[in-house]
Amino acid sequence: MKQRTNTTISLFTCFSLLIFLSGCSGKTNESSPGEAAAAGEVTIRVGQTGWGNLEEGLKAAGLGDTPYHVKYSVFQGGNLILEAMAAGQVDFGITSEIPPIFASQAAGDGGFKVVAVQEGNTLNQEVVVAQGSPIHSIADLKGKKVAFVKNTTAHYFLLKMLEEAGLRWQDIDAVELSTADGLSALISGKVDALASYGNAIISAHQKDAITIASAKDILSGSFLVNVSDSAIKDSAQQKAIADYLKRINQFHEWSRSHLQEWAQITADATHQPVEQALQTLQEGEAQRHSRIIAASAETIRSEQDVADTFTKADVLSQPVKVSTFWSDAFSSGLSTNK
Repeated sequence: MKQRTNTTISLFTCFSLLIFLSGCSGKTNESSPGEAAAAGEVTIRVGQTGWGNLEEGLKAAGLGDTPYHVKYSVFQGGNLILEAMAAGQVDFGITSEIPPIFASQAAGDGGFKVVAVQEGNTLNQEVVVAQGSPIHSIADLKGKKVAFVKNTTAHYFLLKMLEEAGLRWQDIDAVELSTADGLSALISGKVDALASYGNAIISAHQKDAITIASAKDILSGSFLVNVSDSAIKDSAQQKAIADYLKRINQFHEWSRSHLQEWAQITADATHQPVEQALQTLQEGEAQRHSRIIAASAETIRSEQDVADTFTKADVLSQPVKVSTFWSDAFSSGLSTNK
């Protein structure tokens, strides 16, 4: 009887010890948010405009092997990136100053924050007309059909150009179209002019379109880094995005020392001659080096000026205070030099 009691106690003790060790082992294997990111258990969803420049850029620079998953998508405009962000489909995207102004007016304030600024060039932001058009200046647009992309740089610089020419928005027949549809409308003669940017302008010139006005001296060159509210609140995603921002800056440094290689990649992706891509890159870098910097009073003020322009033109129903959707959540790891 005594022997059986000892056996029972011994089995109970072993069982209890196993439970204790199992509990210790489970606790030890729990990952902190940072460890989870390092273990590749975190995913950030990145929206890109026009083509996969971030995905291809990081890959070319040898920076694409991240310790977290990155899911890429391509959109025709920054406004669409922020629509996807509001719908919970994107965590990160870089846009011009304009889309966040309008996105902030959506339900839940758009579900995003501007966390940094990517300085960049303002080339390929133009109003163009078909070859042989009798339109030679912005003043000639009075009463004409002008395609533009709503809530983007094209919307803004067209407003500014009309104002400088002594015209109002109501003086033109503004036709809201996507970049691709606007280009098609110009080529087919359904519109008289096109206000657009990026690949649409590159393609327009390949179709012999003529520039009647450029926005290179109208736009600030500040492109805003937007992150979803949910990603900012998630410490693991926040850590991953902080690392991703550093990789983008490293890519920009790489591209400056590998212009020919990057021009070839850009040309292949955007279907343009490599010589043209190289010239655009060289002129862009000569105008302003691409890099991501921390938000500042100056960059916030720049976007506020844009918002005030839309308010003055009655595009916005009420004034917008842009500082309400800016955040310094990632500022500590970024340069503050403007």
